[in-house]
Amino acid sequence: MTRALLAKDAKAWPFELARLLLERVEKSGKTGPVVFETGYGPSGLPHIGTFGEVVRTTMVRQAFHALTDGAVPTMLLCVSDDMDGMRKVPDNVPNPASLEPYLQKPLTDVPDPFGTHAGFAQHNNARLRGFLDSFGFDYVFKSATELYRSGAFDATLLTALERYDDIMAVMLPTLGEERRATYSPFLPISPSTGRVLYVPMKATDPKAGTITFADEDGTDVTLPVTGGHVKMQWKPDFGMRWAALGVDFEMYGKDHQTNGPIYSKICRILGAEPPVQYCYELFLDQNGEKISKSKGNGISVEQWLTYAPPESLSLYNFQKPRAAKKLYFDVIPRAVDEYLQFLDAFHREEPARQLENPVWHIHNGRPPQTGSPISFGLLLNLVSAANAETKEVLWGFIRRYAPAATPEDQPLLDQLAGFALAYYRDFILPTKKFRAPSPAERAAILDLKAELEALGPDMRDGDAIQNRVFEVGKTHQFDNLRDWFKALYEVLLGQEQGPRFGGFVALFGVTETIALIDERLAAWS
Repeated sequence: MTRALLAKDAKAWPFELARLLLERVEKSGKTGPVVFETGYGPSGLPHIGTFGEVVRTTMVRQAFHALTDGAVPTMLLCVSDDMDGMRKVPDNVPNPASLEPYLQKPLTDVPDPFGTHAGFAQHNNARLRGFLDSFGFDYVFKSATELYRSGAFDATLLTALERYDDIMAVMLPTLGEERRATYSPFLPISPSTGRVLYVPMKATDPKAGTITFADEDGTDVTLPVTGGHVKMQWKPDFGMRWAALGVDFEMYGKDHQTNGPIYSKICRILGAEPPVQYCYELFLDQNGEKISKSKGNGISVEQWLTYAPPESLSLYNFQKPRAAKKLYFDVIPRAVDEYLQFLDAFHREEPARQLENPVWHIHNGRPPQTGSPISFGLLLNLVSAANAETKEVLWGFIRRYAPAATPEDQPLLDQLAGFALAYYRDFILPTKKFRAPSPAERAAILDLKAELEALGPDMRDGDAIQNRVFEVGKTHQFDNLRDWFKALYEVLLGQEQGPRFGGFVALFGVTETIALIDERLAAWS
């Protein structure tokens, strides 16, 4: 069965959206490339929400390619809303006071405080492109300023002027009384100050293609809506952009959910069918609050990539996009190990099942053949038990567990070793807290020591060791075996939890584990 036939029944959410998109394309008879779009606000640097939107959109695009067997061309547009006026001066730039005179000017007309580009938006746009390029995304970058000023939006803007009253009829009911009195979907750029003006229109002339308004000095000014002399308010701009660029698919966060119907109405008024849309939930911090760039809560992409490979972040974005999920440092180890589990399973699965596997979507249908023979959780425990500070120390243990493994042959494992050292240093070591065993736990741990001595120093079978650990727990009649394993980790490693203890012993070594037991029990004698 071909991949396209399998894709017709695949249940993974990117395929569900791809089928809706194909239905739209077939119904419209579109002959040009299918356009996927993501938007970016260039008032700050790219963040984890930027990554999430692009990676998820890319997953839908890949699913669409599979569904159409690559016969339908596509493109991903990344549009920077850089004609927006600068509403406030960022506090994380050099000499912020120097930007005060440029408030409300288009971000592309604000000087670059870093001195590397012609404007502040151009600087941040370059950072965005560098950010996207570092992940290998296939996209076409578009500047809203260039689109407005080049005339790319002119025809659609003239249509918006002709249908001004229809757009106002959509927008006014969504506004408060005071805002309704001054609202206009067009924001003129003041010819005298260069600022983006939020002013009412005194007149609109569709035949001439112009608007008339009072400039900041009170003088009536008439400007064409074309050529970058105006921009649209952000909600009408959303719909206008869909119509002008022929957008077929766009996803956005829950904070846009109530506005989605408004964008769609504007798009239809302008003579185009709105795209297939997908609303995803926003990430939360450890306190359940929405992650905010201004607050600095949650995790940045750079922080995540300090402790884990990018594929684990892609997986976290793939899983349950419509469920609110906490995004903080504690989720990283699990995300890494889940990625390794999915990767390990992929090449044993039937083709239909592979399309449901997250790694198919993370790697565009071509996951690597090998992952890591050792989980991230085990590496973290190895760092803890061995007091390791370098990858060389970890590889000394790894080679005993997997003699054929080398950093060159196992590059992912080598990466994970480095990540484990960093994560342990920053998050586990500061909270490490050993406790004394209860008399019953001490007796059980001593019996475990005897079992390990009976297995011998060369035992490397993690399952066999795990069975012995289970049997000791059962023999000592723990009400819940989870309490037994929790005791092992708290007493021996100073942590509340960890991966399979048998696997840890196999990696760390039977002799070393026995010595660890002696050391920790002696500390509480």
